Amino acid sequence: MQKKVFKAENGLKGTVVIPSDKSISHRAVIFASIAKGKSVIKNFSKGQDPISSLNICKALGADIELNNDLIVKSSGIFNKPKKALDCGNSGTTMRLMAGVLAGQGFESELIGDQSLSKRPMKRIIEPLAMMGADINSFDYHAPLKIKGRRLCGVEYNSKLASAQVKSCILLAGLYADGITSFTEPYLSRNHSEIMLKYMGADVTSSHNTVMIKKSKLSPCEIEIPGDISSAAYFIVSALITPKSDLIIKNVGLNPTRTGIIDVVKSMGGDIEILDERESSGEKIGDIRVKYSKLKACTIEKDLIPRLIDELPVIAVLATQAAGKTVVKDAQDLRNKESDRIKTIVNELSKLGADISETEDGFIVNGKKNLNGGCELETYHDHRLAMSFFVAALICCNPVLIKGFEWVGISFPEFEKIFKSLL
Repeated sequence: MQKKVFKAENGLKGTVVIPSDKSISHRAVIFASIAKGKSVIKNFSKGQDPISSLNICKALGADIELNNDLIVKSSGIFNKPKKALDCGNSGTTMRLMAGVLAGQGFESELIGDQSLSKRPMKRIIEPLAMMGADINSFDYHAPLKIKGRRLCGVEYNSKLASAQVKSCILLAGLYADGITSFTEPYLSRNHSEIMLKYMGADVTSSHNTVMIKKSKLSPCEIEIPGDISSAAYFIVSALITPKSDLIIKNVGLNPTRTGIIDVVKSMGGDIEILDERESSGEKIGDIRVKYSKLKACTIEKDLIPRLIDELPVIAVLATQAAGKTVVKDAQDLRNKESDRIKTIVNELSKLGADISETEDGFIVNGKKNLNGGCELETYHDHRLAMSFFVAALICCNPVLIKGFEWVGISFPEFEKIFKSLL
């Protein structure tokens, strides 16, 4: 699917409610499916990735019904699946479910699409093996063939700050004898820790270490906030498009996810948090953002895990900030749906951006007028597709985005919501 995007002459104005948080939606349906009883999940994401998690939980025996709310009824015990479990394009699904399935009493297989099959799984296979898991793979890539076994707790020190790896090990720890601990160099998003505690798991956190003991989860009601990663496209669009004044409602404000807000403030952006509150253990609030004159900044170290998914659209933001913006310590961008360092640089350069690739990030010299009048590739990557849409809003000439259908992986309502604000 090709999408032609034109310049937004009058800015973005109004109030918008964005879709629910994809990361929390994954966890909600998986955790509810291993809790004995009935859970109610409000505002579950309709993106293809969380639906992959939902379908796998159904295939494992959970009784799940999706209407206005997601109703999950479970015996608390998964059943051996009749066929391979398809994770689609979702790395979160594969990595979290690997942790759950490693401790089950049956064999299973996790498969994915061509893109997911290229993504690294060694980062979860190695610590799971230390716990006693039996996982066969093709050179540490999907498909993953898992023979469920009795697991033992482990003290694991990760070289990578990764919420997916951490969540995988914590889920395995629910079934493991003894104590399982996970330490990372910087604190990654902590939705799993919050939700596990909310559902009664014996889990404790201190700085960059989290520990869990074998636990049974209790069913509950979970309200999922709006996804700040989805809000990021509207935040950046309003900041760089003249005449914009936008309010984004009910956004998740978990401190491990609000790195983009810190970056916007450091760049001098006009952004304000309104009506901050808490629900199901997570912070929520409204965000008001206006067009701003921006200055460059450096993004590095412990800030990276707090905005790793937002870096493609932050690259677009940096093209409109005066000075040199440097992104470093972000080498894990190369292991996403595409090599996001290379692909961001390649495609934004076509628009006229002054952006160059480094081993662990990129450098953007702004402020630059973007020309457009070209075709951009999305590389089967939903976040690139949405970021290029944002960039096209300030281009002098229309931009044709190829493979725009990949937006549906995480944000099927994306274009419709944008049209309501232009």
